[in-house]
Amino acid sequence: MNKGTFRAVVVVGLIFVGIGLSAFTVNERELAIKLQVGEVVQAHYEPGLHFKIPVIQTVRKFPSRILNIDDAPQRVFTLDRTAMTVDYFVKWRIDDEVVFYTSTGGSQNFARDRLREIIKNSIVTEFGKRSIQEAISLERVELMQVMLSTASATAAGIGVKLVDFRVKQVEFVDVVRNSVYNQMREERARIAAETRAEGREAAELIKSTADRDRTVLLAEAYRDGQIIRGEGDAHAADIYASAYTKDPEFYAFYRSIEAYRNALGKAGDILVLDPNNEFFRYLNQSDGQQ
Repeated sequence: MNKGTFRAVVVVGLIFVGIGLSAFTVNERELAIKLQVGEVVQAHYEPGLHFKIPVIQTVRKFPSRILNIDDAPQRVFTLDRTAMTVDYFVKWRIDDEVVFYTSTGGSQNFARDRLREIIKNSIVTEFGKRSIQEAISLERVELMQVMLSTASATAAGIGVKLVDFRVKQVEFVDVVRNSVYNQMREERARIAAETRAEGREAAELIKSTADRDRTVLLAEAYRDGQIIRGEGDAHAADIYASAYTKDPEFYAFYRSIEAYRNALGKAGDILVLDPNNEFFRYLNQSDGQQ
């Protein structure tokens, strides 16, 4: 190989080395910043091929995907000073790579530690504003939204966006769990006793109302029956009087027949009377005359 060819090969090699040192790529799952002497000179790169000045400029890359924080449960105190443990997880991602680099030095571990403090402060603050019932009630979704909003404002200061914040479980600590459960049992027993008492009171009221209505109905029925019976007796008396007026003898005969039927109508009855008694007057007179 002559000297001219050798120089050409060296030059081409240096060109490829220079290109290799100055070119860099950014894919869709990455965020990148260009640094010069430790200062950010360019950021917010689109995915693709980019260039930098070798040696003088460097490139730092960060993940753009969603990251997780799933720590051990955090101990908090409610408004009534009851100790509880809150198990939670957080989803976050780097939102502004420049702010993230300048505030954390580009360290994800430092960012996680900072986020843990932000989240814990938010949990302690919000649970400290609520009673036990509010902390474990169905308002938990609203509580998580409030904590997410509170923590997001602080997290934005380190270039991070909180995507989601979830409370997985809220538990009483072992020291107070039994006493709290006993209080809950006593409260439920008190409510049950009040409900039973109200039920018994309602039952007695219904029973007394029914008894009163029954008494009123029976009294009204008896009254109406007596009125009808009296009207019937009066009407019967009118009929008897009318019959007696028209034919006294037939009326007397009819009344005697009714008396015979009532006195002698049952088997085994014994009636001891004088045969000439007035009671047998029509039986003794076959011709029906007095």
